[in-house]
Amino acid sequence: MNYQTAEQLTELRLRAMRQEYLRQIELPAMGDLPFDDRFAMIVTAQVDARHTSRINRLLKKAELRDPSASLANIDFDEKRRLPKPLIMQLSDCSWITNGSNLIVTGATGVGKTYLLSAFGREACMRGHEVRCFRVPRMLTDLSIGRGDGSYNKLLVNMTKPDLLILDDFGLKQIDLALSHDLLEVIEERHHACKSTAISAQLPVKDWPSVFKDATVSDAIMDRLVRNAYRIDAKGPSRRKTIEHQPAADDSMPSA
Repeated sequence: MNYQTAEQLTELRLRAMRQEYLRQIELPAMGDLPFDDRFAMIVTAQVDARHTSRINRLLKKAELRDPSASLANIDFDEKRRLPKPLIMQLSDCSWITNGSNLIVTGATGVGKTYLLSAFGREACMRGHEVRCFRVPRMLTDLSIGRGDGSYNKLLVNMTKPDLLILDDFGLKQIDLALSHDLLEVIEERHHACKSTAISAQLPVKDWPSVFKDATVSDAIMDRLVRNAYRIDAKGPSRRKTIEHQPAADDSMPSA
């Protein structure tokens, strides 16, 4: 009977319940527990497994640039001048539920990508759908999409997530066509009350210089900045310097 029940749970695709059921059978002391308690443990095992599976799917789909990033591991060294109270306030991801944005600025190497990835990971842990793109790559994909017919599908993929992370904004000036593509993404997300988190080396006051068209610039700035929380990271670069040791000269001197 035990084998038959286990096989039926497998057939129902309740593998976590099956594992917990078999575990209880192997432990004689489990027989001392009331049936309700044992059954609750079996059901909880399945619920936990599905929750973990969903989080893993969300993390994989997010394609975070630093998958190991975590809010719990942020270094609040005083040199960085990170606003710890604000980061802790944002850690519950209610700003995503409310459709607010997040802007992280700072020089290269100060940890902007890590911060965005940490917020992205926390959002996934709380059940939010997240996608991450480097702005240059996203704009290239949209430009190609206009030619091969995939533009609308790409636009949906960038509009649908609860949180869209845009990394490396403003590395170079964006031409008119690509500016309109970016505006389309930002406008759709703004209309749907979806959150966007964006990083840039340029301070926000200099963002208009990234666009060649003032009207497009004003529209994007209004939708991104007006309801955004801001973090300005400081301090020295945190990127590890890889030291290349000279190769040993194994050649023997000539006789």
